Amino acid sequence: MTVQKIKNRRIKFIGFLALILMGFYSHAQLNEQAADAFKIKGFHLDLRVQIMKMPELKNFALKLSKNGINTIIMEWEATYPYENHKVISNRYAYSREEVKSFIAYCNALKIDVIPLQQSFGHVEYILKNYRYKNLREDAKEHSQVNPLMEDSCKALFSDLYKDMISTHTSKYFHIGGDETYLLGHSEASKKKIALVGKGRLYGDYVKMLCELVISLGKRPIVWADIALKYPDALKNLPKETIFMDWNYGWDLNKFGDHEKLMKTGFEIWGAPSIRSAPDNYFLTVWNKHFENIKTFIPQARTLGYKGMVMTSWSTSGIYSPIFESATDIIDLPAVRRVYPITGFNMLIEAYFQALKSKNALNTDEFVKNYSRSTYGFNAQEASQFWQALKATPYEINQGVVSNRKMSVKNLQDSALAASKILHQLKPLKNKAEYAHYVLMADIRDFYLACMAVEAEINHPDYNQEKAKALLQVLNKLKPDELNKRFIELNKNTFYRSELQTENELRNARLKGLKDKLENNN
Repeated sequence: MTVQKIKNRRIKFIGFLALILMGFYSHAQLNEQAADAFKIKGFHLDLRVQIMKMPELKNFALKLSKNGINTIIMEWEATYPYENHKVISNRYAYSREEVKSFIAYCNALKIDVIPLQQSFGHVEYILKNYRYKNLREDAKEHSQVNPLMEDSCKALFSDLYKDMISTHTSKYFHIGGDETYLLGHSEASKKKIALVGKGRLYGDYVKMLCELVISLGKRPIVWADIALKYPDALKNLPKETIFMDWNYGWDLNKFGDHEKLMKTGFEIWGAPSIRSAPDNYFLTVWNKHFENIKTFIPQARTLGYKGMVMTSWSTSGIYSPIFESATDIIDLPAVRRVYPITGFNMLIEAYFQALKSKNALNTDEFVKNYSRSTYGFNAQEASQFWQALKATPYEINQGVVSNRKMSVKNLQDSALAASKILHQLKPLKNKAEYAHYVLMADIRDFYLACMAVEAEINHPDYNQEKAKALLQVLNKLKPDELNKRFIELNKNTFYRSELQTENELRNARLKGLKDKLENNN
């Protein structure tokens, strides 16, 4: 071989190597561009129930920062220490010094903290206090303000906005505005709807709130569901308004004609979820949330959304009033509570990865890799783990399983089999994190045992003899053991009194069933 041929081969090889390197570089560039498609990479924290201790709140912010998150939307609700409206704040409210310290800490991490102050619906925590009774859209359902009480609402929310702005540094301010199901309940609202329609009733009030935010030097953010339902609500909103399109795994047109929102030119951020309906203490639909991450994040990129904010709801935001008399509500406990965020590290990590890649999340591959690296499982164990989490994710309503082909007993047997697998798997590391899955499975087994007994009580053949046998079934359950494990796993993150309340609420059905059966013996 001549020297020239050797040189030519070297040149070709170097060129080939350069092409490969360029390919790797281009792939990295594409991934980087995909990650940068959203200027806002956020996480929404719901503090309506399950209030995190401040040190753990900061630890969570640090975790988010290390994984590329640059925004937190804080739904403080009654944990915010209001200055001129102290009656709103609850027993777990942070101090003003704690809030300011948290904001400063996040700023140092280059995380923007956006305050969320619900200002239309989901304001039970405000309206349950009779100082604000004149603002209620409905005398007995305290979830929504009357949009025609514009001057009074403007005065209240101007106070609350200024208060939050004094402790936060973000240029954004979230006013809520979702799920305003009481639109048109009051007589005055009905009259306006007759004249201009529900969209204008909603839109005129939200316009006032957005303009208020802008007058205070901030940019308003609004949940998009009601604007999608009533697109005429969009007509007069200030152009600075940002809409958050929350989508937990459904068609884009679920709330209304999505194309109409896109054509308005408003900036839009997306919002998937890692905890949402039908999740509760007794059910987590893992595959639904993975599918939501897999599908909606790439979809939002294609649509040109400017932000992506993961939500994680501790409750549905629906409350069950406890009346002392026909008109006087003394408490509003939250309905549908969900297992604490401490049990959802895997889904949070999936969100981080989905933001960083241009490709849709490969759920099976992700779970396999996560369970290998986090728990030390081999391929077979990883597969068993994932199958156990996905097993029969059905809810029960009025004794009927959401999958009509299954009975309560079928569902119970399936859950027991999945629970057995989770117990048998032995993680080599991060055992405390893994223990959350096992506890969730055991809580589900406990619940389904109660539901199986309840189904028997509701059967036409139910009698005194069966009552004795069913009581024996319930007496074999071990709620105290579950309560103890629940507190032990979550005591560093949440207050003990909170955890005790969660235990009491979770065990309410068992108590009611035992009382009935003991009385029937």
